[in-house]
Amino acid sequence: MVEATASDRASDEILLGELHNGVLRLTLNDHQRRNALSEAMLARLSEALASAAADDSVRVIIIAARGPAFCAGHDLKEISAARSADDAGQADFKRLFDSCAAVMQSIVDNPKIVIAEVAGVATAAGCQLVASCDLALAADSARFATPGVNIGLFCSTPMVALSRNIAPKHAMQMLLTGDMISAAKAEQIGLINGVVETALLTEQSTALAGKIASKSNMTVALGKQAFYRQAQMPLANAYEYTSEVMVDNLLKHDAKEGIGAFIDKRAAHWRDQ
Repeated sequence: MVEATASDRASDEILLGELHNGVLRLTLNDHQRRNALSEAMLARLSEALASAAADDSVRVIIIAARGPAFCAGHDLKEISAARSADDAGQADFKRLFDSCAAVMQSIVDNPKIVIAEVAGVATAAGCQLVASCDLALAADSARFATPGVNIGLFCSTPMVALSRNIAPKHAMQMLLTGDMISAAKAEQIGLINGVVETALLTEQSTALAGKIASKSNMTVALGKQAFYRQAQMPLANAYEYTSEVMVDNLLKHDAKEGIGAFIDKRAAHWRDQ
């Protein structure tokens, strides 16, 4: 189970966790490094996400951040330091990107819905983190970019999540120019779900998380898994697969309860089964 308050009391923790009413808020707290996805941060995120996936008291996850940057991507100083190794950093680089890919995939594979709450800039792998989340809300002052091309390092791994969220030409423009885009533009192209005033961001993301947390956890987990699986299938296969999912869903307790509650005009009582 994720601790609700212990890490929040420790200001030196790079990842804070707080659980309230089924909503786990994970807060990136390494603002001196602009919340970079260092090896340490990736390890903490991996542990927290795995713990949350197995914790029945966690129904929705919010990933937020402290400081002016939501996440500035990988730690370039850490990457540069790795070059002093005999292999010029190759082993360290592979481990870093394998770890990052595993974290991004763990968000998609997590049975809990993951919401990005973006109050600052999200660049490179930080933009990848936003794109990997199931939903995303951003402050009106937030900005997004995949600027690797500007330093000779194309954002190839961020491209995976980015190109699965927005139209190809929008993704290519971000990847080829490295330009910052506004929160309004990010919403327009489908990178985020909505833009809110900075002062209202936490309130709005918490409300969204609470709405989802009120649903049957089983139903949400089943639906999330089906959403990502069918998206990779040809049309006929997708319909065959999702028909099987719906049959299985109808045989679950919560579907019987939910349909009965709707017919009886009463509140449903979920068992998450």
